[in-house]
Amino acid sequence: MNVKPYRSSPGGKKEQVEQMFDNISGKYDFLNHSLSANLDKFWRRKAIGHLKGIQIGHLLDVATGTGDMIYPAVRLQPGRITGLDISEGMLSIAAKKFGGEYKGIPVEFIKGDSENLPFGDNHFDAETVAFGVRNFEDTLKGLKEMYRVLRPGGKLVVLEFSKPSRFPVKNIYQFYFRNMLPFFGRLVSRDKEAYTYLPESVNAFPEKGDFLLLLEQAGFKNCAYETLTMGIATIYSGYK
Repeated sequence: MNVKPYRSSPGGKKEQVEQMFDNISGKYDFLNHSLSANLDKFWRRKAIGHLKGIQIGHLLDVATGTGDMIYPAVRLQPGRITGLDISEGMLSIAAKKFGGEYKGIPVEFIKGDSENLPFGDNHFDAETVAFGVRNFEDTLKGLKEMYRVLRPGGKLVVLEFSKPSRFPVKNIYQFYFRNMLPFFGRLVSRDKEAYTYLPESVNAFPEKGDFLLLLEQAGFKNCAYETLTMGIATIYSGYK
């Protein structure tokens, strides 16, 4: 498999992603849930299920956005949860939703770059990323950073969009993703770029076996993936 790390032009993507998510942060949760018919909540629960059986003292949610991974994550009873994101707008929404604690679990939010994580080596017991890896400017660098801050024996779980390959789901999905989703996304968010960027970023993302190869190149072991909802989303996992 030939894999090219997903990058934008030098020095451009991080700033564009930060501004885009700042612009849509107030409408993000509504659009996320409505445009996915609430399937995103089911996908997050399935992803968190891949961490069952792991003793988690400290969980890191990278590209946390408005913090929706925290809802299912607290079921694992981690000692604490840290959410990191590049967008202050998204983090402000997350802080309003969860404060400093949710269901007895301490929760903190930090602004930071996923490709230059502000933590020491071997710091976290588990890590999650939901719909965020495709926003990295340098995918492999971001994965290497998550490997660095994960303790030996810890597990990373990544949830991302993917492209169905079977008829007729493939055709319906492509029409919705290319036409309906950008139209309604722009109508509600009033951002011309955000929901055009979404299908473009999904199409450019190295999925399934190609992404497993990137995980292995970053150092992760026993990597695997599980497709969801006829291939619309995929869960990836790997251990340090």
